[in-house]
Amino acid sequence: MSNLVSGLLSNLRNTVILSSIITLVVVGGYMQHAGGVDATFVQAVLRFLHLVFGIMWIGLLYYFNFVQLRKMPEIPAELKPAVSKYIAPEALFWFRWAALLTWVAGVLLAYNRGYLVDAFALGLTSGNPQHSFIGLGMWLATVMFFNVWVFIWPNQKIALGIVEADADAKAKAAKTAMLFSRLNTFLSIPMLATMGMNQTIFG
Repeated sequence: MSNLVSGLLSNLRNTVILSSIITLVVVGGYMQHAGGVDATFVQAVLRFLHLVFGIMWIGLLYYFNFVQLRKMPEIPAELKPAVSKYIAPEALFWFRWAALLTWVAGVLLAYNRGYLVDAFALGLTSGNPQHSFIGLGMWLATVMFFNVWVFIWPNQKIALGIVEADADAKAKAAKTAMLFSRLNTFLSIPMLATMGMNQTIFG
């Protein structure tokens, strides 16, 4: 039994597959409780996906800012290529796609719940304060998503040598990517406040 568990957990793919199977059972239970695939069930699935992708996105954002960027200056020069050639590109892959999927799931959820336009208008079209708060969070998340794909990822490709460039261009790109990553960290905390508190305060 212990060998079976060890074999499953030693391989990330197997771990994710097993976790996904259990998740599908749980989701199926919710679907049965909801009486089928109705609007409420679809909202629940979208909220779940928004949460999963968001955790990966913000988790990697915080890893970059609280760990990698802070500790890179302390890493000996001969060890830095291990981070820049292997760890950072892989982390950036999951980071940028998690950002995209988080944003898409959030937009679909807002559309499904009927407040997408009013939220992006910050509640001005309805006077609904709930939509003002969640709209603020949606705009912050949209800016963050834009920063990932338009500034952070293109500049990281240069800084990491994925795109050919001279040393000056790499240094400039690295600084630009870092500043926009810090900007996203700055925006993430108020964004998470709107996302985390909205449902509780407004029911």
